[in-house]
Amino acid sequence: MVTDDAPVLTVSQAAQLAGMHPQTLRQYDRLGLVTPRRTRGRGRRYSRHDVARLLEVQRLAQDEGINLAGIKRILDLEQHVAVLEDRLARLAHLVAEREEADGRVFAAGSGGDVVAMPLGRRVRRSELRLEVETRRERGGAMVLWRPSPPRR
Repeated sequence: MVTDDAPVLTVSQAAQLAGMHPQTLRQYDRLGLVTPRRTRGRGRRYSRHDVARLLEVQRLAQDEGINLAGIKRILDLEQHVAVLEDRLARLAHLVAEREEADGRVFAAGSGGDVVAMPLGRRVRRSELRLEVETRRERGGAMVLWRPSPPRR
């Protein structure tokens, strides 16, 4: 099965799919607009994702009238936004997990790490041993703390 990121197309095949001259693809590679993977012999291999990016570069240049330096900046910013969106999704997931644990019961290991525990869940000795073994520590001390309800 070939995925969209599999580098299987030669320069001439990718150029034909994108409706461009092969020399244009080489120029885009030199400018860092579309960087294909390389074979052992240093030949360029494009993926379908690369071809889609070539078409986007062509659209921005022809339809929007943006120069190649501007296109490179746009593509770099889009990639940066994608990284930030991924990071935001991971942080939102982490916050949701902590809210699910209701933030009222915490377990602390001998290594100093603190983990929010769901209400009603007890830490078993086997879990303590597993935590200790994975950290290669010898002590298995674990402290459970539950704050008292706020006074009014």
